[in-house]
Amino acid sequence: MEPLGVEVLDGFAVLEGVGLTARRELLAAAVQRRLAPHELLIEQGARNARMFLVLEGELGVHLDSPETDPVATIGAGETVGELGVLDGSDASAYVVAASEARLLEIGEEDFWRLTNVSHAFALNLLLALAARLRANNATVSKNVQKRRMYERAAMFDGLTGIHNRRWLDETLHRMVERHSRGGSELSVSLIDIDHFKSFNDTYGHAAGDHVLTIVATTLAANLRPTDLVARFGGEEFVIIFPDTPVEQARIAAERVREAVAAQTLAMPDGTALPSVTISMGVTALAPGEPVPELLKVADMAMYRAKQAGRNRVVVGQRTDPAP
Repeated sequence: MEPLGVEVLDGFAVLEGVGLTARRELLAAAVQRRLAPHELLIEQGARNARMFLVLEGELGVHLDSPETDPVATIGAGETVGELGVLDGSDASAYVVAASEARLLEIGEEDFWRLTNVSHAFALNLLLALAARLRANNATVSKNVQKRRMYERAAMFDGLTGIHNRRWLDETLHRMVERHSRGGSELSVSLIDIDHFKSFNDTYGHAAGDHVLTIVATTLAANLRPTDLVARFGGEEFVIIFPDTPVEQARIAAERVREAVAAQTLAMPDGTALPSVTISMGVTALAPGEPVPELLKVADMAMYRAKQAGRNRVVVGQRTDPAP
């Protein structure tokens, strides 16, 4: 390759302020490299004791394999590999030529010689690494926020916006254990929208989805801050009443039932819909009772509410026959 003039180093931020003599010595010691597109420069997990200055072209940084999409790109005037020289660690990523590229390779001995003779080079390295650290922190922060967002989304029903069955399974088991250990009372209510299948068949699924959303919103709006509501599935919902005896839970359930029945329903375009009612079974946690049995008792009470004419609250008994 043809010899290079020292001016090729002018565009590198890491060499800003480095004296002419030090630059000439660096250029004399450097090895020119040419990479074909997709050629591997640094292998993940391998020891790399060289810093590369990109004169032309572009490199891609890949985490899982050289074939995956790059997580970062390195262009002309940038460097790569210096972290491995600094701390002696194995490479944490693959670096691959994204296009034909021309580089200068600086060996470990020459790298440290330049660090020792040039305060500017050492300071530039420090600033560059600090910038990368900040960028990594920003990326980690975004990933944490995304993870939290996905975790939150996984616990909420996409249609109604209230908690879903997955959340209910985790939370109710935890609350049953806590109340069983502490000896405090816990009540639950299982709720079903009356004649919902007929409503769907008559007015369509869009109207049915709208009613599900209205009912869920009404349930949530008419509970105490400590009470919890979730969509159990289909047109069924569950309310958890922490630290609440069954009679207080029944009174709260009656308030919720009345609020749903009083709702004037209409589609977003103004089309009127008939009002709906709900049937509710309420029960309290028995000592040592597992979650499935607790929900079964509430379900049997809800079934009795429907048998008795719907739009009512029935308190479950452990002697109720299965529906």
